[in-house]
Amino acid sequence: MARPATQAISFRIPVEKINALERLAKATDRPRSWHIEQALDSYLEIQTWQIAQIEKSIIEMDADQGIPHEEIKKELLGWGKESRAKRSR
Repeated sequence: MARPATQAISFRIPVEKINALERLAKATDRPRSWHIEQALDSYLEIQTWQIAQIEKSIIEMDADQGIPHEEIKKELLGWGKESRAKRSR
């Protein structure tokens, strides 16, 4: 299987993070670049998901499929009141 094309990049990070990365690489017997790529993959996956959810929500709100603010506010203000009432009996 052919490896995907790669390109080198450089960036500045605090020395403490480089030292932590070095310790991690040594402890796992993996190169620093492997750990950086794993971290970047996770970050990109989370951010991509979050942006997709925001865009989906904007489309729903534009189509008037959202929940009105006052309804959400009422629900949130009621949280915990039922359980407190039961405990005081």
